[in-house]
Amino acid sequence: MTHREAGEVTPPPATALPAVDPQTLSIVQDRVTDWFRAHARSLPWREPGATAWSILVCEVMSQQTPISRVLPRWRAWMATWPTPADLAEAPASQVLLAWDSLGYPRRALRLQETAAALVERHDGEVPDDEEALLALPGVGAYTAAAVTSFAHGRRTAVLDVNVRRVLGRVFAGVQHRPAALTTRERRWAADLVPDAHHVEWNAAAMELGALVCTAASPACDTCPLQDTCAWLAAGRPVDPAVKRRGQAWAGTDRQLRGAIMKALRAGHPSPPIPLRLLTAPTAQLTADESALLADVDEPVRRAITAVRELDAGGERTARLAQDLVDDGLAVLEGARLRLP
Repeated sequence: MTHREAGEVTPPPATALPAVDPQTLSIVQDRVTDWFRAHARSLPWREPGATAWSILVCEVMSQQTPISRVLPRWRAWMATWPTPADLAEAPASQVLLAWDSLGYPRRALRLQETAAALVERHDGEVPDDEEALLALPGVGAYTAAAVTSFAHGRRTAVLDVNVRRVLGRVFAGVQHRPAALTTRERRWAADLVPDAHHVEWNAAAMELGALVCTAASPACDTCPLQDTCAWLAAGRPVDPAVKRRGQAWAGTDRQLRGAIMKALRAGHPSPPIPLRLLTAPTAQLTADESALLADVDEPVRRAITAVRELDAGGERTARLAQDLVDDGLAVLEGARLRLP
């Protein structure tokens, strides 16, 4: 297909939600689901025997985390805690160890709180009602919709960033949607969900956004919607009002928090790590502390050293260690830090 060069036209506002012609919508739905049947990744939570619990775990793990990192952790998690009751009874330290480096470890504890709520309120079963799901700890609108659709086959709009990007480009001609999802956009997207094959449509639109219609490098030449996409037809206009900012990592509190958690995981279940080994400048370590640092196991020493290199003065580490305690991710015993 021929299309104008990018930037040649003024893009529509990112909030545009145009009416969609039924014939065009039907063509898009058919092409996206046909593409999905041919190109979908083989993922265990998509298998016919996948439980609602396994799908809920997948959806929580996949938030802001690539599937390639989720898959091995999900497999290990489900092998260890195949039901909500199993997870509800687990020690918090084991839950955090199993979460490992997936990031945002508070999600792990919230998932355990969800498991306990499922046992207490729903006899250990994952409800099929979005309102009941939304009442669970840590379950938001996206997760509730995803579980309702993928686990229970209900017709609802599942709107992650990938689906919103596909719908916005194909039907509204916008490069990116605003960060905030409005009620108006949710209703608009709900009208685009087919009556039949709605579960497959949700999965297919999400997969197309993840693999083809990506944020930074969309593969329009291989897209099944290349001759029906409003954004491509307009020359892929860039909307200057929508600033795409990658999440910084180096030098951030998130990076340092992750390093502290890695040190605590590496040290578990050995005695708690003296906080000064994480915070005190090298010149201020006592002879005993230096000897202790030299004597710990190599993985623990590497992890502690990584924390010290990220924060030579130790002030941020001390503050973030207390934040981890406040978040329930660590326990401070006297002057020593450990997993809960």
